[in-house]
Amino acid sequence: MKTIAIIGSSGGNLYNLGGKNPRKLLDEIENQCSAADFNIAAVQFIASDVSMDQAKASSKTSLFSLDEEGQVTQSPPNTLEQINEQAKQTDEQIAALILNQTVDGLIVMSADPKCANQNVINAAIQRNIPIVGTGGTSMATISAQGANVIAKSGTTGTTNRTRAISFISSLAKYWDVTYKPIIGTTSKMNAENSGSIWKNMNIRGIMVSALPGFIAMALVLALSKIPIFSGLEDIFDIMIGALPIIIAAIAAKQVSNLDEVSIVAGVVAGVLSVNGGIIGGLIGGILAGVFVHYFFQKCISWKFPMTTVNIVTGGLAGLFAGLLVYFLFAPIALFIGDGIKIAIEAAIAYNPILAGLLGGLLIWPAILGGIYHAAILPIVLLEMEKTGVSFLGAIDMVGLVMVSAGINLANIVAPREKGEAAAATPGFLINMGFGTFVEAAYPFMFSNKIVFAGAILSAGVGGALVGLFDVRGTAYVPTFTTPFLSDNPYGFIIAMLAAFILSFAITLIANKRKKVDIVDKGVNA
Repeated sequence: MKTIAIIGSSGGNLYNLGGKNPRKLLDEIENQCSAADFNIAAVQFIASDVSMDQAKASSKTSLFSLDEEGQVTQSPPNTLEQINEQAKQTDEQIAALILNQTVDGLIVMSADPKCANQNVINAAIQRNIPIVGTGGTSMATISAQGANVIAKSGTTGTTNRTRAISFISSLAKYWDVTYKPIIGTTSKMNAENSGSIWKNMNIRGIMVSALPGFIAMALVLALSKIPIFSGLEDIFDIMIGALPIIIAAIAAKQVSNLDEVSIVAGVVAGVLSVNGGIIGGLIGGILAGVFVHYFFQKCISWKFPMTTVNIVTGGLAGLFAGLLVYFLFAPIALFIGDGIKIAIEAAIAYNPILAGLLGGLLIWPAILGGIYHAAILPIVLLEMEKTGVSFLGAIDMVGLVMVSAGINLANIVAPREKGEAAAATPGFLINMGFGTFVEAAYPFMFSNKIVFAGAILSAGVGGALVGLFDVRGTAYVPTFTTPFLSDNPYGFIIAMLAAFILSFAITLIANKRKKVDIVDKGVNA
């Protein structure tokens, strides 16, 4: 039997995609470990009441760990600063387990390899045990230190269950262990999320989870431009109408946390919310989730048969929520959505180059400051709602993905230090192959001011070209396919290449300059 340890925190973007419910997150991993016959030897999970992007030293935080009986326990709430100090003790204990060959593998989620998890990571590197995990910044840093990372990713588009399955699948494959994932829930229907239902509402998490539906729509749009597939234009119109339903189903499930019943309620509400666009679907789904929660509790307290509970909870909750949107909120939601899109188009019409330049210059500060997933991505989806492509989506691909790819390639071709090429290679491949994981460039940006400034400059130049050629596009798809998903393939290619080449050149120059400085210091010494 293989033994693993789990370390990390509720994270930034992870917080919005399951990290704020640490017990459910850890339960999902435990369920998948049981399916693979893995033993969990240790846990160190720092859970804050807010996203780590906004957390302060005084933020209310708890530490999850294993007791002597192997059960996950939660420490009394304290400040983040105090919990981090407690975590350092657990860090030393888990590191000792690794060095004593008690732990065979490591699961990492939004960890802190330079402080709270430093000893564990160093021990894992020393023993070369396999590491799987999520969290762009932390995983990139761990990889750069020479750890045996066999699988890593960002958090966008993931759930607690899909992450757990991915973690255990990678470890099982590495160890050649038979593993059949647990896809369905293993808990009873009334095992709801603890705490207030209102805490489950997270618009950012809902919109990010809906992203695959928008990408599917963009792919259909691209195919419909090929003469042989021209009939797909009708499919594209159908998919546009389905987007509010997708968002409503996700919103209802995330808010109520009752799986299939809440999905049914969300779909019913979404069908009646179509006239309000994706904002209408969002409102309908949230209302459906709230109604599901309260209807379920009432039906259980009234001792209804479980079949009746399902019918009342899934059917009536969705119907009531959908009717409220249909008769009351749809016009308001449509007005808000159209207003945002009109404002963007007005800014572009006034000065497209300036609009693109500002978008490019601000895109890196936005993602570093936690604003990207909270504001920019939802606006991208609003833009895509009608046409399948987006101005800000094109800036995302050009200013983030291509710039990250350029930085990573430069560190493959001419790294500053030995080992950086190996760290940059996975990031570059993910950038190019999947159009995401821009966090791979963070270690190189944070360690060199010239590279950091070059990233912002390259994004600004690329954004200006997006404005110049009036490009609409998207990210989160293989990079070589993105021009064909845009409304101006040639203009998109020029903008992508410009940002890529410029970031590559600046990083190359910065790396060579750093090498010269190191050599000079060595000679003078």
